[in-house]
Amino acid sequence: MATKKKQRKTEDENREFKVEWTETFAFIQNLNGLPTCLICKENLAHNKKSKLERHFTTKHMSFSNKYPVGDARKKAVEELQKSQEKSSSVFNHWMQSSNNVNLASFVVSQEIAKSGKPYADGEYIKRCFINASEELFRDFKNKEDILKKIKELPLSAKTVRDRTVKMSSNITNQQVEDLKLVSALSIAVDESCDINDTAQVSLFVRFISTTGPKEELLGLLPLKGQTCGEDIANAVIKCIEKHHIPLDKIVSISTDGAKSMTGVRNGFVAIMKGKINHEILTYHCIIHQEALCAQTFPEDICKVMELVIKIINSIIAKALNHHQFKEFLVEMESEYADLLLHNKVRWLSRGNVLKRFASLLTEIKAFFLEKGVHYPELTNDQWIQKLYFMVDVTSHLNQLNHKLQGKGNTIFSMLEEVISFENKLSVFAQDFERETLIHFPSLLKHRQENNSDIDICYFKTTLLNMREAFLNRFQEFRNSKATLAFVKKPLDATVTELHFSPFNIDIGNFEMQLLDLKNKELWSSKFERLCADIEILEKNKRELSSQHKWSALKDLEKEDMLIFNTWNSIPDSYNQLKKLAFAVLSLFGSTYLCEQSFSSTSLIKSKLRSRLIDENLESCLKLKTTTYKPDLLKLSKEMQGHCSH
Repeated sequence: MATKKKQRKTEDENREFKVEWTETFAFIQNLNGLPTCLICKENLAHNKKSKLERHFTTKHMSFSNKYPVGDARKKAVEELQKSQEKSSSVFNHWMQSSNNVNLASFVVSQEIAKSGKPYADGEYIKRCFINASEELFRDFKNKEDILKKIKELPLSAKTVRDRTVKMSSNITNQQVEDLKLVSALSIAVDESCDINDTAQVSLFVRFISTTGPKEELLGLLPLKGQTCGEDIANAVIKCIEKHHIPLDKIVSISTDGAKSMTGVRNGFVAIMKGKINHEILTYHCIIHQEALCAQTFPEDICKVMELVIKIINSIIAKALNHHQFKEFLVEMESEYADLLLHNKVRWLSRGNVLKRFASLLTEIKAFFLEKGVHYPELTNDQWIQKLYFMVDVTSHLNQLNHKLQGKGNTIFSMLEEVISFENKLSVFAQDFERETLIHFPSLLKHRQENNSDIDICYFKTTLLNMREAFLNRFQEFRNSKATLAFVKKPLDATVTELHFSPFNIDIGNFEMQLLDLKNKELWSSKFERLCADIEILEKNKRELSSQHKWSALKDLEKEDMLIFNTWNSIPDSYNQLKKLAFAVLSLFGSTYLCEQSFSSTSLIKSKLRSRLIDENLESCLKLKTTTYKPDLLKLSKEMQGHCSH
């Protein structure tokens, strides 16, 4: 049986448009490389002379007769080309103008989302822009054109919402692309409820990209049913697998230590360990543990705090009392204009409340005396001693808390701060033993002014008990201390002290590379400079903190970035060392970012925006927390230009 000869397709012939066809048949080559008729604007599917000739002779015979081949035809075709170019220029200008309007719309929508403002603020911003432009461009000749462009800005609530979702999706794509390239990542997970009592799981990932350390919100995961460990684990695994990120890349998990997270059998961490095919490091948030240690005060000192809150509430909760108290403070020319309310959720709240209360203690006693209200504790010297003791201790705890919070802290630096505070507690106890009280200025002032007999033994025991609580916690961090220190001090490391199991390290190659690094001054000197740079950074931090220059403090280069730049400058021949360093640098030491995201969630989904759906809440939160920049140019080009609605 004869085989049928395969026919050759026209597109397989690689035909090209011939320049002479323009004058002969009045065709030009379009952007797709195919012929377009200058007379009727019709596009042909192939660069085939016979098809152009047939089109010209059958549809444009009158043009052929009117302008025969030669100068007449050439001149007529040139006029058609000029008309075509002018039309294309107008269209391209319109497209560019439309794209600029869309781009501006994305920029405004991004700022609205980053500020946690409602979508409807888009129209408000537009009105402000128009009204301000009326005055700003009053003397401009093209004022009307400028105002027209502003009025064309699409900034309705629906448009801002759609833009926010698109930008969030673009950022997620960037995050996932980077996550697919890394060999190790860590996750921090925490759960809280929004304004509608919907349980929301905050999932942050930390990894080392080509540009440095990243701490990113991968997802805000709503739980519609129960909030046990299995539910949290299922939501987290679903989110990670949805983005096609292998679970085996996870080397560390940080949680807040709740039962649903740390349960031995059905806790979130236990379930995740069962899903990951290698050992992982698990950490109970170092800040949360520090807060638990701070709650080891004796019961009678805790009652001091309870009474302080009761007194504050008795003043602030009733509008008349509150108003009269503020007026009273003005009359007495007090240092402060009001009291502070205590919030158990906020770690720093207790210290600030106590400090303000202690500063206004004289005014509070005088105010209650006028009102005929009697609190015997306010005149009891033992109670007042405990109050001032709490003021000083919580001040020290707040300083530690400030150092543990924020972005850019390495897990080893956080552990160093905790160990340093443990030693400070010993010094504080010795301070009482010597009866100098140099680290307890409020209590010292009270003793000097009232000639009080301080219960030295009681306060010393309280401090030693707190130190014991610190020593009993943070064990998972202490066990990994040598490994955590490797990123900053690899020259001091010994292979036998390091923990390799979670990181898939070739120990033999690692040992040879470490030996080589220690003996090559060119590379070992980089880590000596790193220690010097970190020392300068810490010095600058302390100076700016003492001067309360918080904005300048945020602008300082982060410690983890200094470490990354040092390791990134090491050649890839030390690949096993770099692999361990970047894996350790990717570890979370706390769930601080999760807690911070819940504060942002409360701002975004407030009582006035309680109907905000979960998808939109996640989009707003991602734009507010991310360090990535959405590709606005690409997104705006994908949008069809339209006027405001």
